[in-house]
Amino acid sequence: MKTIRAALVFFTLSLMAGTVPAAQRTDIHASASEVQPLLPGMSAPAFDVLDAAGQPVAFDPNKMDKPLVLTFFRGGWCPYCNLHLSEMRQVEAELEALGFDIWFISIDKPELLYASLDQPDIGYVVLSDAKLAATRSFGLAFRVADETITRYLEHDIDLERASGESHHVLPAPAIYIIGADGVIRFQYTNPDYTVRLHPEILMAAAKTHIQDVDGRLRRAREAAKNTQ
Repeated sequence: MKTIRAALVFFTLSLMAGTVPAAQRTDIHASASEVQPLLPGMSAPAFDVLDAAGQPVAFDPNKMDKPLVLTFFRGGWCPYCNLHLSEMRQVEAELEALGFDIWFISIDKPELLYASLDQPDIGYVVLSDAKLAATRSFGLAFRVADETITRYLEHDIDLERASGESHHVLPAPAIYIIGADGVIRFQYTNPDYTVRLHPEILMAAAKTHIQDVDGRLRRAREAAKNTQ
């Protein structure tokens, strides 16, 4: 447990150095190593995405009724993303039992959200951010280099076909825990897309949030009611 808690401190604090003004977070950055993700303690931004049927889904941090585990991944064409989504099944039921909603966001267009996955019956809420509203709001957007686009096409990976857009932008893979108060409580971002957060680390962060943050909020609300 000490190792896990130490890892949590590292993951949530490691990207605090070298941050830029908030107005520049929504930029499309030159590489994954230059993204400027939102950090714990910051308010989550509102955004609009699409579900698999192409219907709008709005996220409003001021209207949450439960905490959210929010994962940004590159797309169903990415084998590392597919592996990560599969691993998340280890903790899905436990996260839901703790009271969390679980959302996954990719750049894939709505009709490919599930169809492009190795396990299309995965059962998660998977949402399309092809227009980059959420990805840019969280400071995760970067433009893929032209030489990488060419290499992808040689392996039949067509980002324009996957997203329906010509922007050639991807998110640096990231996981957030957003409290029911709309405040970010945990985040992990790694510019190396082959490295993903282990489910055990995510569960440790989720349990810590429920015990510490949500517990304090519930007690504060109860105390306020008793004084009325």
